[in-house]
Amino acid sequence: MIDPATVLTTDLLDGIRARAAGYDEANAFPHEDLRLLQEAGYLGALAPTADGGLGWDLPAVVAAQRLLARHSPATALAVNMHLIWNGVAHILRRQGDESLGFIHRESAAGEIFAFGISEAGNDAVLFDSDTVAEPLAGGSFGFTGTKIFTTLSPVWTRLGTFGKTPDGGRLVFGFLDRSAAGWAADGSSWDMLGMRATHSHTTRLTGAVVPAERIVRQIPTGPNADPLTFGIFASFLTLVAAVYTGVGERALELAVQHLGRRRSKVTGEALSQDPVLRYKAAEASLRQLTMDTQLRSVAADIEAGADLGAEWFPRLVANKTMAVRTAKAQADFALEASGGASYHRGHELSRLYRDVMAGVFHPSDDESAHQTLANALLGPVNR
Repeated sequence: MIDPATVLTTDLLDGIRARAAGYDEANAFPHEDLRLLQEAGYLGALAPTADGGLGWDLPAVVAAQRLLARHSPATALAVNMHLIWNGVAHILRRQGDESLGFIHRESAAGEIFAFGISEAGNDAVLFDSDTVAEPLAGGSFGFTGTKIFTTLSPVWTRLGTFGKTPDGGRLVFGFLDRSAAGWAADGSSWDMLGMRATHSHTTRLTGAVVPAERIVRQIPTGPNADPLTFGIFASFLTLVAAVYTGVGERALELAVQHLGRRRSKVTGEALSQDPVLRYKAAEASLRQLTMDTQLRSVAADIEAGADLGAEWFPRLVANKTMAVRTAKAQADFALEASGGASYHRGHELSRLYRDVMAGVFHPSDDESAHQTLANALLGPVNR
């Protein structure tokens, strides 16, 4: 495995942090960040070295995404969606399934994969779709529907997407090439509160054809135990948790810095000596250390192929939910610890506070998470 420190170098990360505020202010896509990460080989982090990749495992990528998020949450979240598909391919490969091996090979060669799954109002997530997947001659499918929050919209070259057959019986997963006809990205309303640089535009599919060789699964509609479904949930929820864990770490880091610099007018001492703020800082440390332990454990269990059975989905959902909650709590504390200057729109903490709010919209949202956990604990609701 190629040493992560030789890829995400201090110079690379410092440059990414220096550009983050400008991208946010201009509502601009981080083209320079992506170019440098691509040149460093980071987009092929999970690809085996034999395929030209870095040969990292999932825990290494989780740690790297935490580090990247500490420097630019939006850049980390944008790259995350590419890495999620690579994570799915990695999980399947460890089970002996090479059906997504092309993702690793093409990522190492410079292709960029986007996540075209989310649909407005689809609380069934991967178990149903409002997009129509029309069977065509030779095993191809034409996809018609609208996908929301398609991160990396300006640059993706491969779009992983899915839809439902007209008879409603099958969910069809495939990868659309950017050169294909029948799709358009609508960024006209992309002026968001936070995570602005991700440019997660709406994608409209109108008969976009995915050829037979890029149709990777046909799964019955509804809950299922297909390895692809597990791989998507596991990779998505864990890597999203990694980004928000990194945001929380940065917020706490800034809080500590400001508590050391700010002084009480009454006592003349640094606010780091104030007993109330020390207690709150200790609480923030407790939250972050707990999240660190949880995230590391989940990533290690996925990598090891742990047999957790029905516990897997509650654990994955809880990990993502707590990562976002922790990051929000850290941002709250950091604003309090840093004083009124941090309320200025151009302050890094102001941007982190806005960025962390995007976490509530990533599946599984809070309502869905509680349904999953309640069903696991109490069984399904009687109908």
